[in-house]
Amino acid sequence: MGGSPTYVSLAAARLGASVSVISKVGEDFPDRYVKWLKAQEVGLSWLIRVIDVSTTQFILDYRDFKRKLQLKSRAPDICQEDIPASVRARAIHVAPIANEINQDVINELRRRTTLLSLDPQGFVRSFDEQGNVRLKRWEGQRVLEHIDVYKSSSEEIEMMTGLKNPRKAMKRVHDLGVRAVVVTRGVRGSVLLFERAFYDVPACRSRVVSDPTGAGDAYIGAFLAEYVRGKEPLWCACVGAAMASFVVEGVGPTVFGDREETCARAREIYEKGIKRSMAKV
Repeated sequence: MGGSPTYVSLAAARLGASVSVISKVGEDFPDRYVKWLKAQEVGLSWLIRVIDVSTTQFILDYRDFKRKLQLKSRAPDICQEDIPASVRARAIHVAPIANEINQDVINELRRRTTLLSLDPQGFVRSFDEQGNVRLKRWEGQRVLEHIDVYKSSSEEIEMMTGLKNPRKAMKRVHDLGVRAVVVTRGVRGSVLLFERAFYDVPACRSRVVSDPTGAGDAYIGAFLAEYVRGKEPLWCACVGAAMASFVVEGVGPTVFGDREETCARAREIYEKGIKRSMAKV
C-alpha cells in the first residue's frame, strides 16, 4: 500500500487532523487495507471502488539514490461528479499521480475549501507503452491561480514553469498567487517561499534510512495539519521535515511520529535558525 492519499492522510492524522480521502480504487484493492486505514482514523466514506478495473499501481526501482517508476495499472479518472455534495474542508490537498484529475475537478474543490493545496507530480508525468515514467512539460499552469499551497520536487517545478533555476521557478509560481511554495530536495532539505522570502529548511536527521517512498507526501500532510491551525509557514515546514524523517525509517507507510515526537524533531531544526533570503523582484 502506498500513494499520496495514504502518506498525506496518515501524516496529518498523526498530528490530530480529521482526514478523509476522495479517491478511486479497483476491485483488487484489499479489504485489509481499508480496515487498516480506518483503524488509523483515515475517513474512507468517499472512497470509490470500481468493478472490473485495477487500482493504480507502480513499480518503484531505487538505484544510486535515484528512483525509476513504471506504471503497472491505472484506475479511472476522478471526475467532478465523484465529489460528494457534503465535501467541505478547512484544507484540500490535490495529488494526482497519473494525470487522473482535470481542471473541472480542481475548480469544484476550490469551491469547497478556503485552502487548496497542490502536488503536481501526476501532471508532469508521461508514460510509454511499457508504463515507464518520464517527466514532461505541463501546459496547465493556469491551475496555479486557484492554489494556496504548492509542493513539488525541483525537477517537477521545472516541468511546471520551464525554468531550470528552482528559486526562479518558485518565484514564478508565487507570482501567480500561490501563498506558500515548497520545493523538497531529499537529504538536502527543502526550500520554502512565503511573503517574498526564501527559507532554507534542513532535512531532519533520521535514525536509519530504509525507504524514501512517501517522504514528500508525509511532509505536505504534516505541513497542512499545522497550517490550518494558523501556525507560521516556517514552523509548518519544519514539522513537515520532521514527519518525513520518520517515514523513511520504515518500509511503506509503517513509521509515523506522533505529535509530541514530530514536534520535538521539528524544534531541533527550527531553533537552530533557518537561513532567510529575499526573493528578487
